[in-house]
Amino acid sequence: MNTVVRKFEDTDPHGFPTIDDFEAGKLDPESFDHEAHVYIAWQLLEEDDLPLAAVRFTAALKQITGKLGIESKYHETISWFYMILIAERRALQRRHDWKTFAGANPDLLSGPIRLLEQHYSSDRLWSALAKQQFLLPDRCAQESSHP
Repeated sequence: MNTVVRKFEDTDPHGFPTIDDFEAGKLDPESFDHEAHVYIAWQLLEEDDLPLAAVRFTAALKQITGKLGIESKYHETISWFYMILIAERRALQRRHDWKTFAGANPDLLSGPIRLLEQHYSSDRLWSALAKQQFLLPDRCAQESSHP
């Protein structure tokens, strides 16, 4: 993983924004990269079960994109897909600390498109409907090394 200089108002011990700052929209969008998204999702799943964590995550992302005037960047299918996959991977792990989780799941951190393309055709993933509501994958993912 590359070391990224993050510019958040408050950070947790891992250098990511706090959930409070995320939900309040107090983020530097330049520093809120894919890994920070995954970390916040993981943190929310520490606090709540999947349905509530996903609602909190998507509501905050919609608020942030609206505040920045980039509503078109929000993608419901991608957001829910990652929340569900992170929750599944967490359930399969014995230890629930971030460092262990991140080390065991590099595919979740290495950028979303490659992983998404294993599960979704381009037409389905980038459709207007997929941006508005969660769509189930239309591809069978290749077997991975995850339990």
